[in-house]
Amino acid sequence: MATKSRYEMGVHILVLLSAEPGKMHTSHELAKDLGVNPVVVRRILSDLHKGGLIKSSKGPTGGSRLAHSPKSITLGDAYKTLMPESLFHAPEGTRPNTARLQTVLDRSFQSAQQALEEELGDTTLAQILKKLAKTPKKQGAE
Repeated sequence: MATKSRYEMGVHILVLLSAEPGKMHTSHELAKDLGVNPVVVRRILSDLHKGGLIKSSKGPTGGSRLAHSPKSITLGDAYKTLMPESLFHAPEGTRPNTARLQTVLDRSFQSAQQALEEELGDTTLAQILKKLAKTPKKQGAE
């Protein structure tokens, strides 16, 4: 079974927060929705908070909510916050043929990275919610 990436979980969290923007969501609630340990959710929430995408407060009435409108937060914002390094990495080599290969791969990887970031930057949380509302629920799904 494939595991969800931090980025994928982060986007799920942001979408869940977007669906009820006025509500403070606890890490336990979000973890239950995602089917993961609350500690994992708290680590992601911490990064999203540091990135300025959410606001969080502690205590019995605490939780997390979006810091901005779902219309102004993009999947690219989440990507930059949760994936500080490039998705593509080529191993470093010392032999001349490996160095040439590295140069060629770097160009391709940079181009792919740029395309990914542009696509994610064009998609807002509000657009995801709109698409979600149009998608029929599967039988047995909540």
